Amino acid sequence: MRLLLRVLAPLFALLLAVVGLGIVVETVTLWVAPAASPLVVPWPSWRAAVEGLTWQSGSVRAVAIVVGVVGLFVLLLGLVARRHDVYLADPVPEVTVTTSPRSLARAVGHDVRSHDDVVSASVVASAKKITVKAATLDPAEEVRASLRERVDETLLRLPLARRPRVAVSVTTTKGVK
Repeated sequence: MRLLLRVLAPLFALLLAVVGLGIVVETVTLWVAPAASPLVVPWPSWRAAVEGLTWQSGSVRAVAIVVGVVGLFVLLLGLVARRHDVYLADPVPEVTVTTSPRSLARAVGHDVRSHDDVVSASVVASAKKITVKAATLDPAEEVRASLRERVDETLLRLPLARRPRVAVSVTTTKGVK
């Protein structure tokens, strides 16, 4: 979502800049040479078309609905694309300490991968939940219990303000001997 927002924001800004520049050019052209106006935008014909419209016109209502839907889409996109920080315990009341979910996943993943029985592992973290998926050559249930303990120990070492739920799944893979 953040990538989409990073693409849309400059496009909207460019669109507004072009519209603003067009308005300035048309205004200056009208002031300097009224006979040469309009330069780019056919605003006299647009003005004549708009003069006959009222708030009850179907086209006015359709444009209002489209603008409202686009505005709502942009608002929702901005709300969804916000940063999802993981809050840590504040050292003093005036200081707020956060980390990224990626950093939390990296810390947990490092401890999970350092386990002797783990062949590979992936960790996804958020402020509410940490999901660990690991592969092992040994029986999965034994490794799952020890990995769960290891993740719990890692979370106890970290000064998290709120402890996330933990889900650990382990699969047994066939190794090459």
